[in-house]
Amino acid sequence: MTRAIVAGAFALVSAATCLTLAPAASAAPQAPQACVTTTLTTGGNEGVGTIRYKSASSSCSDLNLTYSDDSTSPYGDYYAGRLRNSSGVWHTCNKGYVWASDGSHSVNDSTYWLCTDVNDNTPFTVASQLDGGDSVKITN
Repeated sequence: MTRAIVAGAFALVSAATCLTLAPAASAAPQAPQACVTTTLTTGGNEGVGTIRYKSASSSCSDLNLTYSDDSTSPYGDYYAGRLRNSSGVWHTCNKGYVWASDGSHSVNDSTYWLCTDVNDNTPFTVASQLDGGDSVKITN
């Protein structure tokens, strides 16, 4: 009888050990990725250039101009972010057009935040006030 009790106790301890070693399932949500940078070609004044979509996995909620290269001038251009609404109509963001010299711009400089609080998957483009066809990078 003593052997049966010891064997039973050993079985219970072994089963309990297996239960505590089983991995726990994780239900924690995935953290958003860092900001996503995309290159596009601008449209002309109030026009539509390359169309991109606000990243749904990004931690950034703004469209930040982080690089610009005016194709017809060594100095720069005025740039505006434009969003397409659910009716398919394009509108220029409240910031309007901002001057940017050719080159890189800090993602932390609010001067270059072309659109703020943009919803995930929103179609966007960038317009150049003086002429279209410029190359820009938007971090969003």
